[in-house]
Amino acid sequence: MMLDTFHQILKEKQVTPVFQPIVDLRSGFILGYEGLIRGPEQSGFHSPLALFDAARQCGRLWELEELCCRELTASFTRQGLAGKLFLNSSPDMVMRLLASTRQERRAALPQLADMEWDRVVVELTESERTVTYNHLSQATELYRREGLQFAIDDLGEGYASLRLWSELRPEYVKIDKYFVRDIDTDLLKQQLVRSICDIANHAQSTVIAEGIETEAELRTLRHLGVACGQGYLLCRPQPFPPPQLEPAQAALFGPAAVRSRRSAQGRNSMSVRRLLRTAPAVSDHTPTNRVYDLFQSHPELSAVVLLRDGRPTGILRRSQLYDQLARPYHRELYGNKPCSMFIETAPLIVDCDTSLLELGTLMSQGADDALSDGFIITSDGEYMGLGSSVELMREITQIQIMTARYANPLTQLPGNVPINEHIDALLRSRESFAVCYADLDHFKPYNDLYGYRKGDELLRAMAELFTRHAVRDADFVGHVGGDDFILVFTSADWSQRCHAILQELARELEPLYLSEHLQAGGYLAENRQGMPVFHPLVSLSLGVVMVDRPELYSGSLIAELATSAKAQAKKIQGNALFVERRHPEDMISQSRFSCGTVMQ
Repeated sequence: MMLDTFHQILKEKQVTPVFQPIVDLRSGFILGYEGLIRGPEQSGFHSPLALFDAARQCGRLWELEELCCRELTASFTRQGLAGKLFLNSSPDMVMRLLASTRQERRAALPQLADMEWDRVVVELTESERTVTYNHLSQATELYRREGLQFAIDDLGEGYASLRLWSELRPEYVKIDKYFVRDIDTDLLKQQLVRSICDIANHAQSTVIAEGIETEAELRTLRHLGVACGQGYLLCRPQPFPPPQLEPAQAALFGPAAVRSRRSAQGRNSMSVRRLLRTAPAVSDHTPTNRVYDLFQSHPELSAVVLLRDGRPTGILRRSQLYDQLARPYHRELYGNKPCSMFIETAPLIVDCDTSLLELGTLMSQGADDALSDGFIITSDGEYMGLGSSVELMREITQIQIMTARYANPLTQLPGNVPINEHIDALLRSRESFAVCYADLDHFKPYNDLYGYRKGDELLRAMAELFTRHAVRDADFVGHVGGDDFILVFTSADWSQRCHAILQELARELEPLYLSEHLQAGGYLAENRQGMPVFHPLVSLSLGVVMVDRPELYSGSLIAELATSAKAQAKKIQGNALFVERRHPEDMISQSRFSCGTVMQ
């Protein structure tokens, strides 16, 4: 009976396409949509799992996949959705499409007839062990030449997803939702995702996290460097998805969302407002001929911005439009069609309060054409104007020159001036953070015995250790001078990171000692009076100030509290962490060093 129902669904095409946005986690812009399918609501086949299980039992998987593809592409095109369409497909299905000629390859996918192939990403779902990697690789490469892109779905869930990644080198890799769930509290999942991002950087794949459901998960994924994501937190799958995120979700990517990732060095915190230049904007449904006439009547105009409901959706450059219309018959074919059809890639959209270095990072991680297209500047999501990548590079160069003046010459970490400016900027932003004053114990005897070159090597090793345990683009590592360092954490798990630093210290410094000193736990060295004294191996004292109510603090008070917390940590033998728990309003000047938490 159930299979009869399935056959009827297939015959009468009773499937409903739904779409879930895939969002750029840096800007909140919708990169594209994953196309999903639902069966009749009152049947037992509403779930796609039940639908496809029945298709396998009946041997009609090909027919179902073709039907789903047709319905999804038709709905996607009919709604005029921007960006890319992600379509699910089994590897076996892709291999069935392997053909020897271009005409045959195009004819093998009639369901994509109405789609520009360079806007389609085929998601390879891995439900069975794939052994014909050579054939699959040949098939994907042939279709890649036609413009299709590929993604590996549910990385870590299938039998051979890592092998598929290595063999196919897909443009996108989707992390299974298992690794995303509660990632903000699971250090092992964080390390796994961080490793995936590292591999993706080398493989030139874009990482997409599936199943994002909480703000904490979103923040953690951003800190780990995950480029894109999807999930109920951002938008649920629906037949008519929004062209941009709803205001509540878009707020997750506004100035407050990126504030913790901004460098707070005075010059670094300069915003992109200084790069703003006005540029006309038109509706993305404006006929191409009308935009062409606009360019003709304004020779100085290099680009226009396309808007939908007041929100930017793309940048159309003069050269890009002229190149398209110069081709035979293109003016006649496309002149009365919407100008949005010439937008090939999603634009980079940044808030006007984004720092210049934050924007520089976004540009470097984006597509190559982002450098030539420039970027769109908005305020609370509303279009303001365009920015030039050339002007951005010029400003960043000046910032780097100024930064180099204040960097520690040994470790190249920021020195006192950038440290103070970073803390002052965080105080102005009213964002909670923690300041950790790190001081090496027994460093002078080591330096005297082993020599200053070994001492410098040890300090550089410490700088690398601190940097490795700081969240890139969220935390800050500075070098006050000598054996004193400052770490400023905006990441919520700062305590775990401090403990990890203390735990790894001995292993990090082990190569810098003689074996007999390691065995003895120290060495004899002369004190200031010339007497031989036994000195233990170098240890580390960390004093932390938690600034959870920034309005109560000043930069000088934080420095004073951090120094006193470090002094308390140094009273403890070996590696130690002392956390100042008081707020300024609770402090009594006569007993400044009495309250805190000691952790060894």
